[in-house]
Amino acid sequence: MQSFSTSNTVPTSIPTPTSTNGKKTYNRDDWKGGYESLKQEFDYWIDEIEGEIPLELTGTLFRNGPGLLDINGQTFQHPFDGDGMISRISFCNGKAHFSNRFVRTSAYLEEQAAGQILYRGVFGTQKPGGWLANAFDFRLKNIANTNIIYWGGKLLALWEAADPHRLDPHTLDTLGKEHFNGVLSEGEAFAAHPRFDPSSSRDGGAPCMVNFSTKPGLSTAITIFELDNKARVVRQHTHNVPGFAFIHDFAITPNYCIFFQNPVTFNPLPFTLGIRGAGECVKFQAGKPTRAVIISRNPPQTDKKNNGNYRGQKTIEIEAGFVFHHANAYEEGDEIIIDSICYESLPEVEPNSDFRETNFESLKPGQLWRFHLNIKDNTSQKELIESCCCEFPTIHPDRVGRNNRYVYLGTVDPNVTGNAPLQGFLKLDRETGEKQFWSAAPKGFASEPIFVPRNPGSDTGDEDDGWLLGVIYDSAEHRSDVVILDAKDLQRGPIAKLHLKHHIPYGLHGNFTSEVFI
Repeated sequence: MQSFSTSNTVPTSIPTPTSTNGKKTYNRDDWKGGYESLKQEFDYWIDEIEGEIPLELTGTLFRNGPGLLDINGQTFQHPFDGDGMISRISFCNGKAHFSNRFVRTSAYLEEQAAGQILYRGVFGTQKPGGWLANAFDFRLKNIANTNIIYWGGKLLALWEAADPHRLDPHTLDTLGKEHFNGVLSEGEAFAAHPRFDPSSSRDGGAPCMVNFSTKPGLSTAITIFELDNKARVVRQHTHNVPGFAFIHDFAITPNYCIFFQNPVTFNPLPFTLGIRGAGECVKFQAGKPTRAVIISRNPPQTDKKNNGNYRGQKTIEIEAGFVFHHANAYEEGDEIIIDSICYESLPEVEPNSDFRETNFESLKPGQLWRFHLNIKDNTSQKELIESCCCEFPTIHPDRVGRNNRYVYLGTVDPNVTGNAPLQGFLKLDRETGEKQFWSAAPKGFASEPIFVPRNPGSDTGDEDDGWLLGVIYDSAEHRSDVVILDAKDLQRGPIAKLHLKHHIPYGLHGNFTSEVFI
């Protein structure tokens, strides 16, 4: 393995994703295999293992993603429209157990019984029958496919446009909707990217979960929720920002929540008339600034005469770009420093396109940028800190909202220039700039890595003392592997590689808990 240096300038053109010897590091047909549905549900001990699972690695890795990408051959237009499937990998005494279950949403059960698509998807999937069958149908299919968290004794499957589904962590059975003792109403949004504050001053130093919801319109309402370690909503407040806001992720510090309002517009007419999906009606506005919306976690008392809304926010304009995911944010003097995956523009969903035929060469890569937001004089600065195509950043959970040294990312093969599928993991030392890569190329394809500390909640040990877990699609065997890497030394290669009996379709997000569920 080898690292390579970055430049602090944005390339004016995006080269073809090739290695240094001029050959691609992947085959498109190999990559496409990871987008086949997995319709079976499994429950077994993993018995084909290369290497050894560390005895200290104890707990459960939960993953979520679209496991069903078609219904009886009727293909979903976009993978983000696929039904959510939970994968659970449990580690105990040097052994590992796998199980998976689909989230039994009401729409999933209806469509399975009917044997066909009954709902329009947000990202372009239409019901059979053309525009006449889809016009003025605004029913929302909660697909519960984006993230899975275990917090306060509750296992929750999240999809940012609607309420969570609660599952039994032992059986993965769907128990129903979760409304947090009536805080959420039926169908109310609860985002799929909660942040976990390891030590909240508002809770006597105990950890808390921070999440949000958005309600778009001529202005967008952002509601912030803070939940204690028993999953009770202990703080809630709503703020309004002008215009349409497409916000997937956010970041926190001990005192602030930070949202990037990307410069996009939404034209509802094609969606209303049944011509396009809602996601196909979102358009990027090149040249218009991105807005960083900074909301205090310590706001003044709620003005109950103002419907629970209050100020305590500010907006700072930054250079145009589109941000899906943030690595972390922290406070330093008058600045908030935030590291984020930024794209030159929104990768738009084209009508009638086939996501399996993605032309990687024509797309601009996501890169890791650092934003300095001065909350005193309302100014911003932006610098490129990792130029290679990367996504899904993760850090040590005890460093959330604090200055962190290491960031781990899903990345292309280290020899690739330009855009390409993720094929490995990158460790970036923010202090020294040193990089470590582990690549599964040419036949392996990666998704989000998860950092698991060896001693969570302990002040002892190095920040990178732990393991990096990832699910790799092995196109040569059409199956997935769970890889365990030493987070201190990725280039050493996997400590253990757990071969599953099948593939897992490319997932989105997941989390690790030290509790073991089998």
